[in-house]
Amino acid sequence: MFFGERFFTTAMAKVSNKANKIIKKEAVFKRLSENRYAKFQYEILETIEAGIELLGTEVKSIRNGSVNLRDGYCSFRDGEILLLNVHISPHKNVGPFFNHDPLRNRKLLLHKKEIVKLKYNTEKKGLTIIPLSIYLKGSWIKLTIGIGKGKKLHDKRQADKQRDIKREIKTALKR
Repeated sequence: MFFGERFFTTAMAKVSNKANKIIKKEAVFKRLSENRYAKFQYEILETIEAGIELLGTEVKSIRNGSVNLRDGYCSFRDGEILLLNVHISPHKNVGPFFNHDPLRNRKLLLHKKEIVKLKYNTEKKGLTIIPLSIYLKGSWIKLTIGIGKGKKLHDKRQADKQRDIKREIKTALKR
């Protein structure tokens, strides 16, 4: 074995180790909170993944799972999209001076094209933007927002009937 061959094999080993680390890092996915009520209230047409601008105590609280997305919605201000009315509980191990406001407005991190598309859908088509779930992707906290159209009362009743029928079929098959 000559020097060049040995160098080549060690370099390949280093590259493959880096590739394995990258694959392992991407595989981490942990759902922290979900807005099941939104799927009942709205017909979700499209979903988008967005980042959130958070404070340190908010990150700690979200990682503990103390976040409520049920009443949340998104709005536009100054060319930015904001997440409103989402309650992130104050962190319990921090004093009141250093803690955050639970209902403060949080900026969503999206590309300009996505913001323009969302603005068009909400203004022209009359759709709403609602938070669906919040999760960890690697070490980043991400939010899935949905573009949805509000369901009418008869649509909700129909969804209830279909759910009841599926439940009855499952129980009948188990017997």
